[in-house]
Amino acid sequence: MGKLALAAKVTHVPSLYLSELDGPHKGCRQPAIDGHHEIGRRCRELGVDTIVVFDVHWLVNSEYHINCAPKFEGIYTSNELPHFINNMEYAYPGNTELGDRIAEVANSMGIKTRAHSRTSLDLEYGTLVPMRYMNADQHFKTVSVAGWCMWHDLATSARFGLAVRKAIEEHYNGTVAILASGSLSHHFAENGTADRFMHKVWDPFLEQTDRAVIALWEKGDWKTFVEMLPLYNEKCWGEGGMHDTAMLLGALGWNKYEGKAEIVTPYFGSSGTGQINAILPVTPLPN
Repeated sequence: MGKLALAAKVTHVPSLYLSELDGPHKGCRQPAIDGHHEIGRRCRELGVDTIVVFDVHWLVNSEYHINCAPKFEGIYTSNELPHFINNMEYAYPGNTELGDRIAEVANSMGIKTRAHSRTSLDLEYGTLVPMRYMNADQHFKTVSVAGWCMWHDLATSARFGLAVRKAIEEHYNGTVAILASGSLSHHFAENGTADRFMHKVWDPFLEQTDRAVIALWEKGDWKTFVEMLPLYNEKCWGEGGMHDTAMLLGALGWNKYEGKAEIVTPYFGSSGTGQINAILPVTPLPN
């Protein structure tokens, strides 16, 4: 029936928005913005109608949750970094049907999941930032999935990602892209040091580990990466527990996936964290 056409790990750092504004940081994140534009262009080229975002800024304590309201519209200020994202307007169509199908398939696989369509839930900036640059013209419908899963395990999040793919391919008549919206290492610059780390990673250990991970991605050694993911997450302060990454890989085949990552925006440091835009080619699910 449906098709998963594109999968990517993307940055959502709030300095992308700051990069638009007049001031000392104007233009500082243009390569990342260009990467988002390129992913959006490819989605259009592939006929994508909906982008599903695994958002590590949406924290949940129990079960898996999907925000599939029929439309999203508002003015957003980050309560985390209000001096970076302040009064950012947004408007995107939603996709209630796809959100419901994902929840149904996940629940049938024993993964307790709830789809929220009649809701006052707002979008978080892990969804809003990439949508700003990929979907400014509201071309795509948007579905947001909670990716900061506080009391969940990575293996279950990988199975949830598989449920997303099965819902798309077996129960949805359309073409979909999925984004894991989150960082690599995520040790934020400690209070009082932000200016010094605006374009840097917090520690050489974190940067070198991130670069080793990217090398694994580029050669398609996902078996090794999946094995190291729990400790990588723990030692490198994974954002949202890196559940977004587990969901993404679960949709692609988890430790049996063999696609080689295409780096769209090269690795960069941002406020201490390690960031990238990388497309992971969609291949048939392994048996």
